[in-house]
Amino acid sequence: MSYFTIVALMVFLAIAVGTSLGDPGVPPRCQCIKKESRPIGRHIEKVEVIPASSDCSETEIIATLKKDGRKTCLDPEAPWVQRVLQKLFKRTR
Repeated sequence: MSYFTIVALMVFLAIAVGTSLGDPGVPPRCQCIKKESRPIGRHIEKVEVIPASSDCSETEIIATLKKDGRKTCLDPEAPWVQRVLQKLFKRTR
């Protein structure tokens, strides 16, 4: 399955969409400026996929970390991120 198909299916399977990391009073825009490409898979508690929209032309993947609840943007092109998404997709079936 291609990356795009996996992301699209996850979105349709009720993955949280459109949640803003910033203030509610700030106009919507891309939330991910820097993206983590180093493997941090075992530290991830939750993954949120935000599809491309009129506010942001890129699909954004935001991970919540187990240890401190901090949110980190993941590089959707990194092979390890694609594997994490595939595992999550298999769990939601």
